[in-house]
This record gives sequence, structure tokens and C-alpha cells, in this order.
Amino acid sequence: MYRLIKAGSIAPKSPKDISFSRLGIGFEKLDRNVFDPEKAYDKLAAIGVKHVRLQSGWLRTEKEKGIYDFAWLDSIVDRIISDGMEPWLCLCYGNPLYSEMGKEVFGAVGVAPIFTDEEKSAWAAYVNATVSHFKGRIRDYEIWNEPDGKHCWKHGVSATEYGMFAASTAKVIKSADENARVLVGALCRANLPYVCEAAAAGMLDDADAITYHCYTPSDMMMRDNLVSLVSLAERLKPGLKVIQGESGTQSRGGGHGALRTGAWTEEKQVKYMARHLCIDLYYGAEFTSYFSTMDMIEALRGVVGDTSSYLDYGYFGVLGAQFDENGFCVGDYSPKPSYRTLQTLAAVFEGEWKPCVLPVRARPGQSPYVFGDDAKDFGLQTCGFERPDGSAAFVYWYASDLLKSSYSGTETFMVGGMTDDIRLIDLCDGTVYKIPETMFDKAPGGYHLVNLPLSDRPMMIEFGKFVR
Repeated sequence: MYRLIKAGSIAPKSPKDISFSRLGIGFEKLDRNVFDPEKAYDKLAAIGVKHVRLQSGWLRTEKEKGIYDFAWLDSIVDRIISDGMEPWLCLCYGNPLYSEMGKEVFGAVGVAPIFTDEEKSAWAAYVNATVSHFKGRIRDYEIWNEPDGKHCWKHGVSATEYGMFAASTAKVIKSADENARVLVGALCRANLPYVCEAAAAGMLDDADAITYHCYTPSDMMMRDNLVSLVSLAERLKPGLKVIQGESGTQSRGGGHGALRTGAWTEEKQVKYMARHLCIDLYYGAEFTSYFSTMDMIEALRGVVGDTSSYLDYGYFGVLGAQFDENGFCVGDYSPKPSYRTLQTLAAVFEGEWKPCVLPVRARPGQSPYVFGDDAKDFGLQTCGFERPDGSAAFVYWYASDLLKSSYSGTETFMVGGMTDDIRLIDLCDGTVYKIPETMFDKAPGGYHLVNLPLSDRPMMIEFGKFVR
């Protein structure tokens, strides 16, 4: 960047070398067998995230009543663990052995097993078998996926129904493994009235965390969804954690699924990822999961026997792929620019730290580099993080509309009581810069960083050795 001195780049870290992280990624839809995990494992491990979300696949596991074949899921779980990551499991969806609707819906997506005693008993038996089987390998079990959306609660959304379903399922989980954590919700969005109604029906009785999904190009909406849900969770059940279980966007137009109509590009996907994951980390998510590892079919509204009904490609992946006539991912699974962004974030934010307000604030002044002034409006967004040893990170960006505009400008920051042993890091591509003395305006007890580059890509000022 102009006037800065390139000093290197952030090296990706192996999850085996990371003891703790709040970053994760989705490895979903293997319950419907839509991509080859063997071709993705090495690339997944090289990202450096710690949490990997899987879907359990009742239909794929129990093909004959009362007989469970976990071999397909064992291979995935064991490989993820051996690569130094922690799988967590979304328990879903229906099973045509017990439901007529399940015979019609591809993958039995959204076919809730709640109507007959046989369905209910079969689901409880399956959950018990799954949790017992993976005891000691999986800690976190999420109950269903997006039940507040008709695509995943197909007979019609009901918060009371889901609350009762979650309550009974949670008891089975805890009975099978007393050390397991129960995650409820998996909400399409931070649907506060839905949460309250489901809670009244028992959803939170044995819950350890509530999960939600957030697909929005708006930084403010991303922040507000999380902040409001964190607040509600604490009111309903003090100590209840909040996990962001799915958020992402597409790398091109013409796809299906969330945000599908947008004029997305690979660069916009990068900005979305970096901005939104920083928001999750700062505003209170226990951990946050990017959706997803792979480009793949959405497979939420398919009809059994009609292949065309589920050839609905979503381009959310940090790995791109080609597709065969059945929608299966083929060819090389190739990293996109967002892959490098997630590697950078995983390396920068590994280990223990806490979000905090740092003694750094904007002090706009004249900027000859834009023939005008530093940014003076409310577009500037900032987050602070501090490690136990006192090293700190100050992240900033300009929250321009991701789909309508880009931004390039400058900002001056006033700094008090912080070391001037600092570097500037581009969180999107991992480039590390030394800030030249000409950009410091020093004063007793502090200094100004004058006319630092400001864009719609998050930058991080590192104080001390925040990056390990």
C-alpha cells in the first residue's frame, strides 16, 4: 500500500498447532453425499480453523429399521480429529422409513419426526445411538437445522413444536453422554419472538448454547442480530452461549440459496467474510462458522426422482468445484481468494484473547493523499482485541455497501498508552506492513498515526506481538 513498507505475510497455521480458536467452517451436506471429502481434507486442514460443522444424516445412517451404519460418518469425524480440528454435529433430517413425506423429499430435508409415536421413538433411538457412538469424539450436538424456515420444517413453521422437539431430544443427548453439550436453534436468523416462544415450550431447559445463521450484506444487521440474541439468551437463561453457525456469501452471481440475486464476486466474498467474522468475534459469539468449505448444490427443496429439482448450485465455498450431471462436485477443488482470507483470520486470532475497547480513536484531519480530508462519517467501523500478555489488535474498515460501492480513503488515529511497536496487517490477504516514521506524529504519552490507508477491507493495527 502507498507509503507503507511491506514486511512479510501471515503464515497459515495448522490446527494441530492451535490449542484454542473461535473460528470454524461448515463441512455440511455430506448426509446427502454431494461432494467427495477425501479431495477436501488436506485443503480443509490447511485453513487453520478449529471447529467443523457436520450434518448427521439419519437417512444415510439408518437404511433398515433399527440398524445403524455409522461407517460413512466415522471416516469423516476421525479424519477431522486426526487433522487437529473439532467436529460438531447437527442432528438432522427425517427418514423415509418412518415418514411418507420423507419418501418424497430429497434427503428428507425438513421432514420433522414429530407426528406418530413410531417416528418419535425412532428419532430418540437414532439420537441415542449417534451420541453414544461418538462419545468422546464429539462434544457439541445441534438439534435440527433452520426449523424457523419452511424449507427445513416443511409441514409449517411452529416455534412451540420445535421447542418441545428440542426439549425431548436434549434429554436423550444428555442421557447418552453427560459431557455432551446441547445446541438448540440453528435459526435462519436471530428471530427473537420465535426464540421466546420455543423457550416457553422447553427449548432451553437442557441447552448449553443457542445457534443462529445470518446471511446479510449489511455489517450493521450482522452486528445487531448477534448483539440482540446475546442479550436475549442471557435474559432467558443466564450463561447461555451464542454460536454463529452459518454465515457466508457467494463468489459469483447466478447461484441458488441465500443472497442469490446479488451481483457477487470473489472480491466481495472476501470482504463479506473478513468484515462479518470480525463482527462475530468482537460482539460475543462463542465461536463462528463460515459457510462453507465447498461450492455445492443447495439440496433443500429437491424431490425424490427429479434430479433437476436439486441441481441448485450455491457458490459459497472457499473451494470451487465443477459438477456432474447429478450435481456431485467433481474436478479439482480449487481455493478461492476467500480461502487465503480465512487462513489469515485463523492464524491472527488463534489462542486466547478478549474483545475490548482500546485507547485508540479516529481523529480525522487533512489528507493530501485524497486531496481532501480523512473519513469523517459513520462508515468507520472498529473492533479491539487484547491478549493476556497485553498485546492488542485494533481492527478497522469502512462499511461501504458491499454490492454497490467500494471505498478507498485515509484515516488518522489518536493512540494513548499503547506501545509504538506496531505493524499494519491486511486481514484479507495476510500482507504485513511496517508503518514508516513519517506517518507518526508523536506526543508525550501517545501519538497519532497520520493518514493510514482506509478501505472496505479490514486492516489491523498490531500493538506488540498479538500475532503468534
